[in-house]
Amino acid sequence: MNRLFLSVLLCSVLTMSAQNADQLMFTTILSNPITPVKNQSRSGTCWDYATIGFVEAELLRTRGKVYDLSEMFVANKDYVDCAEYHVRMHGCSRFSEGGSADDVFAVIDRHGICPETAMAGPGEMIGDTLANFTEFFKTLTPYVEAIAKSESTKLTSQWRVGLQGILDAYLGTCPERFAYEGKEYTPQSFYQSLGINKNDFVSITSFTHHPFYEQFVIEAPYKWRPRPSYNVTLDEMMSTIDYALQRGHTVAWGGDVSEDGFTRTGLGVACDIAHADDLTGSDAARWLKLSKQEKAESLKRLGAKTPELVATQELRQERFDNWQSTYDHVMLIFGIARDQNGREYYMVKNSWGDTGDYHGIWYMTKTYMALNTTYIFLNKDAVPNAVSKKLKLK
Repeated sequence: MNRLFLSVLLCSVLTMSAQNADQLMFTTILSNPITPVKNQSRSGTCWDYATIGFVEAELLRTRGKVYDLSEMFVANKDYVDCAEYHVRMHGCSRFSEGGSADDVFAVIDRHGICPETAMAGPGEMIGDTLANFTEFFKTLTPYVEAIAKSESTKLTSQWRVGLQGILDAYLGTCPERFAYEGKEYTPQSFYQSLGINKNDFVSITSFTHHPFYEQFVIEAPYKWRPRPSYNVTLDEMMSTIDYALQRGHTVAWGGDVSEDGFTRTGLGVACDIAHADDLTGSDAARWLKLSKQEKAESLKRLGAKTPELVATQELRQERFDNWQSTYDHVMLIFGIARDQNGREYYMVKNSWGDTGDYHGIWYMTKTYMALNTTYIFLNKDAVPNAVSKKLKLK
């Protein structure tokens, strides 16, 4: 081996080491038990998958048992509720695939729930068999809109029959009775057997356009069901997440994933675009011209050195008011990790299947969460005592 070759080899090794020096390396601080990652596939049911995942995690925490509950049972019942609401509003509301954690608990409290095995069928577009809502909602939406915006002076009840027919055709028929582990259940009796009480859970948010420590309905299009959230300060909202995780709870999270710093490979960082020269070797103008994929690749190269914004109550409100931060996704927070530079991240279960660098798990910085959280949904017992007293939860 000659000296030239050794020199080239050494330079290559040093270059690779320099390139990889900032590659993100995570150390898990805590990780609460969750059920396996599922795949919502081509359906706008993240709200459903995330909240069912939350319920499954609650059962794992309280009972030490793994349940696989049916997301499509919830979707079937919820779309009936959403359609009826839209018709009563004469079309002056939002009818879409989207929803929130509140929707899941409203459905299971009214209709019950069933295990995945009670609805799933091989090769059918129901349950966890990779739903595809493309054709489904192109059929369903015009039907509901035609009823909601009808010029009729009086509606018949037959529109509900047609609605249910479409839902059953694409999602599967919700069972009236089923067997589970040798016992017969109805969806309602199965729900009761789980020991879940909707009154044990609360939604919490943090905005300044409403008074703190009161409840209000968040002005977000996908939250069509007018269920209020408790309003607290930003520091209190973030400390509530940490407090819950430290005590073995998980937290359902609704917020914005349209930001440049949220990548398809499993990372969520609140990028400081003002320092785009640090991100791309150029100025902010160049950064803004990059494609979503190019930005994600830049973030991956920069890794632990990615500059972040400073999260404040004022900046959070500004981003919500100017539509920069929206409500478009729901996931499940279950742990905390730290990178090699000491920056802390929440470990988050997504519902996009075994994808990304971490097999369906996302690492999202606390700053990203502080700026882009629409609401958190959790057990009342997971709320810090000081916050709980201000909200009069107990």
